[in-house]
Amino acid sequence: MTAGLWQNWVLPGIWITVQLLVYSAVLAAVTAFAVGMARTHRSRAVRFLAGLYTEIFRGTSALVLMFWLFFVVPPLMGWQLVPMWAAVLALGLSYGAYGAEIVRGALNSVARSQREAGTALSFSPWQRMRLILLPQAVPEMMPPFCNLLVELLKGTALVSLLGVGDVSFAAYLVRLATQESAQIYTISLVIYFVLAMVVTRSMKALERRTKRNIGIEPEPALFGGVFTRRSASAAGTEVAGGASK
Repeated sequence: MTAGLWQNWVLPGIWITVQLLVYSAVLAAVTAFAVGMARTHRSRAVRFLAGLYTEIFRGTSALVLMFWLFFVVPPLMGWQLVPMWAAVLALGLSYGAYGAEIVRGALNSVARSQREAGTALSFSPWQRMRLILLPQAVPEMMPPFCNLLVELLKGTALVSLLGVGDVSFAAYLVRLATQESAQIYTISLVIYFVLAMVVTRSMKALERRTKRNIGIEPEPALFGGVFTRRSASAAGTEVAGGASK
């Protein structure tokens, strides 16, 4: 592969893939936390609507949704989404539905005594969520969120079907220009692997930081380290106590 093909197609494709990942991840994170917290709401109507959203977007294809936003919405609404933003919306909303279940499960894993402690301190539901539940639930979300983010990275390859010049589309163009499949697709695999490693290492660092914030300290171990916790009740008491000051 010539330097011109690398500079004009592959490198811009990597940049577009990174942009797609970042924009889609932000939308998915906002959606996941909003819908996931709504799944634990006291109101049955709110829980129903949040559950309906989750089931719809988990049960539909991100690729078909992408096509629907790009080809069906314009005649209905009278305006056209550019392929990049149609892809971001489709990926963010779809993966946000999966993330919502991660948030819901992590919030429900917090001990009931922590909720009762917030009630005893006369915290509002939002204060209990922000000051007690989320600080303890977020560290539990990090490993599944890491997996979901890697899946989202690989899912960005779908945008090549809309003609968005990501890594996959650039590889297709290079293959047409050179008639060599092995080299360019091997390079594409390596690119996705490197990006996935960056995502994984970043999420691991964030996981360690969030665990330290609630009193879970990493200890040296043979394989990557293990985490020890003083006690769940002690960590929760610290969070609630600090919030009440």
